[in-house]
Amino acid sequence: MDGEKTQRPKVIVITGPTAVGKSGLALELARLFNAEIISADSMQVYRHMDIGTAKPSKAARAFVKHHLIDVVNPDENYNAAMFTADAHAATERIGADGKVVFIVGGTGLYIKALTQGLFAGPGQDFIVRDRLLKEALEKGAHVLIERLRDVDPKAAASIHPNNLRRIIRGLEVFEVSGRPITDFQREHGFGGEPFDDLKIALHCERDALYEAIDRRVDKMIEDGLADEAKGLNAMGYAWDLKPLCGLGYKEMGEYLRSERGLDEAIELIKRNTRHYAKRQMTWFRKDASLKRFAIRQKEAIIECIKRHLG
Repeated sequence: MDGEKTQRPKVIVITGPTAVGKSGLALELARLFNAEIISADSMQVYRHMDIGTAKPSKAARAFVKHHLIDVVNPDENYNAAMFTADAHAATERIGADGKVVFIVGGTGLYIKALTQGLFAGPGQDFIVRDRLLKEALEKGAHVLIERLRDVDPKAAASIHPNNLRRIIRGLEVFEVSGRPITDFQREHGFGGEPFDDLKIALHCERDALYEAIDRRVDKMIEDGLADEAKGLNAMGYAWDLKPLCGLGYKEMGEYLRSERGLDEAIELIKRNTRHYAKRQMTWFRKDASLKRFAIRQKEAIIECIKRHLG
């Protein structure tokens, strides 16, 4: 087993909630370890969306080479499967150049898909999905969660009753295949482990994190987030596109359409970003493979990486 492990490419994952300081620390560590960075951020893949996604600056990207930033236009599809394929290719290129691979970002699903494999269940059936959504809207989501408990109690127990998307997906898989989604997850799901990875999760005190979020949002506004959102719409990208419904852009769109005032939109961005950070922290707490460090523990992190790289 150890022999197999050493044959897999070594990668360093640095993750954590938004605004915790991942990018700055990763930049320092990448220079120290002669590494290149693969961005694991589901929003930084979109072109023309720089301020609201907190992309590394051009200077930072000149300092250390970054991959999977500015991959697609805002009206193009991008998902965890595409990220996984692109990140595998980038890992091979970085390794061939004799560099260390750093995977840096806060999109937990992207990191899990890349390091543990993707769920290989049946594809989407939009007829079934639309029917289930209509039923939920007419009768309430509780009707669907009760049905899911009947056909797949394990899945139902792991899904929040308000997470309609996952409830519908569980029922969709069962209707299409006749098998619970948990069967597919057990047989084909997360467990591939293509890398010999060290996964580091950064954290800080909640009050400090929330203050950092507020400062980041204020800086985004100062840097021209409203103008960036307006420019995207002027380029022909509709407000209801998924990327423009993301944090910052959605609220700025509402402000630009005169649906709310600027101060209200800014406070809403801060509040929604705090909620997003809480969801990220909940995701990371469930991952026992993560080694947790306070953002200030740089020397301990360096020693941990040194041991992993041997």
